[in-house]
This record gives sequence, C-alpha cells and structure tokens, in this order.
Amino acid sequence: MSETLISKLSIDKTTWNKVKLGDVVTEPRDTVKDFTQEQIDHVVGLEHIDSEDIHLRRSANLDDSSTTFTKKFSAGDVLFGRRRAYLKKAAQASFSGICSGDITVMRAKNGLLPQLLPFVINNEKFFDYAITHSAGGLSPRVKFKDLANYEFLLPPKHQQAKLAELLWAMDEVVEKDLEIVEKLNRTYTYYIDEQFSQLKSNYQHVPLKKIASINRYSLKSNTDSDYEFQYLDIASITAPKVTGEMQKLKFSEAPSRARRIVSDNSIVLSLVRPYHKSFVLIKRANNLIASTGTAVIDVNEKYNPDFIFHQFFSKRFLAFCENRMTGTNYPAITSSDVEQFCIAIPDNNLIQNIQATKFGALDYSIEKVKYKILVSKNLQKSLINQIF
Repeated sequence: MSETLISKLSIDKTTWNKVKLGDVVTEPRDTVKDFTQEQIDHVVGLEHIDSEDIHLRRSANLDDSSTTFTKKFSAGDVLFGRRRAYLKKAAQASFSGICSGDITVMRAKNGLLPQLLPFVINNEKFFDYAITHSAGGLSPRVKFKDLANYEFLLPPKHQQAKLAELLWAMDEVVEKDLEIVEKLNRTYTYYIDEQFSQLKSNYQHVPLKKIASINRYSLKSNTDSDYEFQYLDIASITAPKVTGEMQKLKFSEAPSRARRIVSDNSIVLSLVRPYHKSFVLIKRANNLIASTGTAVIDVNEKYNPDFIFHQFFSKRFLAFCENRMTGTNYPAITSSDVEQFCIAIPDNNLIQNIQATKFGALDYSIEKVKYKILVSKNLQKSLINQIF
C-alpha cells in the first residue's frame, strides 16, 4: 500500500465506541506453582522484546537461565514492557511460557479480536499514555490499573476483522522482506568466509601493517582552537557499515578523544566490542575526525580498500578479536592488535576488484531491501496511528 493510498483511506468512525483498555483487555495473573510438574519451554525477559516490533522473536530456555520468573503467558497474549515504557516494547507471543515481572501480560476480551490487540497497543497514543503514567526514577514503571483507563475508539467486530486482515497483510510483506535480508546476509557471510577464512592457493596472508597505515595522522594538542570538523565517535556507527548523524565541533569544544584524522577511503574500526562489527568505509571524509577508540586504516594505493574492508566481517577476524579482547564491561582490542591481523591478498590484483564488486553488489541488495522494509514499517505505523 502506498503512502498516497493511506492518505486517501477514509475510515468512518461514526459507529465506533469509545472504550477503556480495561473494558476489552485483561491482565491474566496465572503463575507457575511447581516447576517440576509444569513444562516451561520459554522464559522471556525485557531483553527478548524488540522495540516497536509486534513479534516476540526470542526467549531463553528454563535450563539455560537461573530465573525467578513465575508469571505465565499464553500464545496470542501481548507482552508489554511496563518498565521504561519509552522503549516501546510490546510483542505478541506465538508460544506460551513465563515472563519477567517487568512485563505486563495483556489478553483480549469482551469484543476485541485477539488479532487486533498487538496493533491497539503498538500505537503512539498508547505509548505516550504509558510513559505519562509511569512512576519512578531511573527505571519508571507503569501499572496495568493505570493502563486500564486508556481510552480509544473500538470498531464493530466486522470492521475489526477487516482492519486486522489489512494490518497483518502489511506485516506479512515486512516479514517476507526480512526473510530475504536474512538469506542475503547468509550468502554474504558464506562468500566472505569462503574467500577469507581459509588460505587459498592463489592467496597469501600478509599482516595488515605491511599493506596499510594505521592511525597515520592525528590532531595535535596545538591544533587551531577554531578548527571545525565532523566527529565520528563509536556511537556514530549505528550499525555495521552505517554511520548516523555526526556532531560538528570546534577543536576547542571537542572531547580529548577526537584525534584520528580520517581520509577518503579510510577504514574505521571500533576497537570496543568488535563483535558488534561497528566498522565503516568512509568514501568521502570531508574534515572527519574519529575517536581514539577506533583504528583508522589507510590502505596502500596498490590495494583495493573495499576488498580489504570486507575481510573484517569474516569469522576469521572475529575469532582473531575474541582471542585478544581485554576488559569486562567494555572488552576491546588495540590498534596494535589490528596491525597484526593477516589480510588475504590474491596473486592477481584484478581478483581484488572482481571480489570487491561482488561483495558490493550483495551489500547494495541488502540495503535496498532494508529500505523497502523501513518504508513498509512506516506506512504500517502511519495506518495504525490513523486507526487508533
């Protein structure tokens, strides 16, 4: 459904009734009495619910978690994160299990179709209401007795069915595209490891420091205080290969960690928690300065920086990092560690360009589908907010 169609969608609410959430939703309070007699396959904490996702995709096993949870939920229930409601966590379970006390279990009743419940909860007005009625300091919580007073317009049953069908059809489009992204990611990972995780007969493994400079240039302490730049810190790398909005700072206002000078085609690796793969290839630097919490790699002209960059997403590099990380809360590697990582270099330089093009095409396909998912989710959210 296009944005134009949504804007033209006329929803007649004249026959809808204003109800309170507590009129059509109940909070079941069933608990586990005896773990030895009841079979519990799924344990759900707040960490298992993704923000603004109507699907509960993860859980723990009872054997794998030393849980004190006893609250039961059933398939079809919506699990709402009542602690820190601003995180907007509300997902429908497709299985039964037990969950944290910081999760409110919601179940449709009295004329509300269970298929519509996830969308009633996942709208901006409800989340705003939950945030406003939360109490507490660092970890504000909201009670169901307060949520029960949330008011909204409820359509008749036959319209509920049609709306649920439309919203779930939109969700199905997103889910199918997510499957495509997962398949493309698996293909990318397969090709990366096939090329770089084992020594091939026409490749040699060379320490990175022999083909690149690491942290070659840095700002000095006597840099002009009015020198202005964009600052790339670790938080600016919002996902693997993706940078978000960056601060524009003067040197006099910048943190002391803002030192690494980034050039065109520099590879920037976050040294903290490298398993998050917060790595980016900067095509155009434009006065960009990176944090000392990163390694800035400038590949020698003889080598293709794209070809080198993709190697940091191999299982071999992850294993390399895991063997060298130090620290508990923020495990990290050092720039000296990165220098020692052996890069796979083909005998024929043309292979670098061929492989880099292949990996780039996969990346492009992944980003294209991700953008389609983003558009679909925004359209779905717009429709949910329009209805409720």
